[in-house]
Amino acid sequence: MITNEQLERVRGWFAGRLPEEWRVAPAEVTVDRDEITVVLTIGDVDLADGTAAAEVEEARIGRAKGFRENTREARMAIAREAERRYERKVSWGVRVGEHRELFTHLAAPVMTRLRQPQRQVLDTLVDAGVARSRSEALAWCVRLVGQHEQDWLAELREAMTHVAEVRHNGPAA
Repeated sequence: MITNEQLERVRGWFAGRLPEEWRVAPAEVTVDRDEITVVLTIGDVDLADGTAAAEVEEARIGRAKGFRENTREARMAIAREAERRYERKVSWGVRVGEHRELFTHLAAPVMTRLRQPQRQVLDTLVDAGVARSRSEALAWCVRLVGQHEQDWLAELREAMTHVAEVRHNGPAA
């Protein structure tokens, strides 16, 4: 578990390293033991009032794609620096208005042992066409829990961060 101080250091480094023209708001930096994800907020599209919602969404997707292509080399250079410094892969994303898109991200394999009732849940999702494999079904379940239990997970992460900081500081002398 990463401590608040470590997270603040990573966020600070990116705040100082990212070009000012890349952001309308501070970068959203998320860190776990394998990866640093940086989501940049760039300017929204400026279309005439009354523009159809589908057209606005497509314009936002186009702006995100353009940003991705135009900043690729600079993002890769920053990622290489951060990967050496923090020993984690760096992934990128962008937010344009209500559109949020991850360009790259790490998919880490996770080994688990499941008993028959849990395997049956996954097999039901596969058989129903919700997922193509048990692995995909398990990822779907994890995403669903993450969506519906966001506040609880945030509170749990905060508590774990506090425990990690207490462990890191050790007993008072």
